[in-house]
Amino acid sequence: MTERTVGEVMTREVVTLAPGTPAGQAARLLAARRVGAAPVLDEEDRVVGVVSRGDLAPGRRDRPGGTGTAREPSGAEGAAEGPTVRQVMAAPAVTVHPEQRVAVAARAMERRGVDRLPVVDEADRIIGIVTRRDLLRVFLRSDAEILADVRRTLRSVLGAAASARPDAAVREGLVVLGGPAARDRGRLLRALWRIDGVTGVLGEAGGVRETNEAGGARETGGAHRPGGAGEHPAGPRRTAAAAGGPPAEG
Repeated sequence: MTERTVGEVMTREVVTLAPGTPAGQAARLLAARRVGAAPVLDEEDRVVGVVSRGDLAPGRRDRPGGTGTAREPSGAEGAAEGPTVRQVMAAPAVTVHPEQRVAVAARAMERRGVDRLPVVDEADRIIGIVTRRDLLRVFLRSDAEILADVRRTLRSVLGAAASARPDAAVREGLVVLGGPAARDRGRLLRALWRIDGVTGVLGEAGGVRETNEAGGARETGGAHRPGGAGEHPAGPRRTAAAAGGPPAEG
């Protein structure tokens, strides 16, 4: 299993809210459904924002980024329910598409400090939602599962030459390769890093091969690291001596 996509792990049944929903009513719905946040949709099911339980807490005022254009409920009901969802939601929403890789969604969550992302189609209409827990289930794979993918990748990239390389090993997500260096090292490293759950790649005799930003390869003395300062996929972090990020895409 390599390069799993958002569409494979997302939840299709999504609790959603309309912009004009009173905050009190929205808070009760989220509590009843036991969800921490929900996408806010317009009349055409397009995502216009995301609102969390914290946003809906009593006494919450208009937040920066909200449109603040919804009409307040009137009378006693309006006083009890407070502002509308439109006035407290985070907008614009951070969204992902179903064909995007899980690692991309994980990096988006990390950068934006959110725990869930609405999944949208080409017209920005809601089709699902993916949470941090969904993504963690992908990366928290057993070493045996990762090793099976590593072996398939070696056969795919190296072909007949794979039989000359001693079997690889996986230790807490760290791929340890044996045998002579592969002829197309850059391609092999990129393929190994696309395997969900891989946290590092250790090469021959304690040395490794890494691709640089120009797509070449060079030896280092530790675990594989990218040529640039790229972001790490989500997953267990390791010490500097044993962990590395994926190579830059060529």
